Amino acid sequence: QVQLVESGGGLVQAGGSLRLSCAASGQTFSTYAMGWFRQAPGREREFVAAISWSGGTTYYADSVKGRFTISRDNAKNTVYLQMNSLKPEDTAVYYCAQDRARYRVVKLTTRTDYDVWGQGTQVTVSS
Repeated sequence: QVQLVESGGGLVQAGGSLRLSCAASGQTFSTYAMGWFRQAPGREREFVAAISWSGGTTYYADSVKGRFTISRDNAKNTVYLQMNSLKPEDTAVYYCAQDRARYRVVKLTTRTDYDVWGQGTQVTVSS
């Protein structure tokens, strides 16, 4: 069973930047699309960004478009989320997730598209 481990969260002032990483175990990372979600206290877990297995296609939530960038390094079994121009409303626990099927080329923006999740990393943006 693949495991996902997020890192890179922390406390940052509004307007600042953070880079999240998600390291995956196993040999098949490069065959799965990956996603980032976030969950703020008292709210549903929501989609943030997704990247295809090859890295050639990306999707973003409207709330982060133009500020966040998802990328992956298949040689390192790692997916990244570069977050710039952070706002207090970006405060949440951020989770990475792996697609439930290999080589899918579809828009994967819902929780049910993914079946492996990391433990999450806290991002706090102060005003």
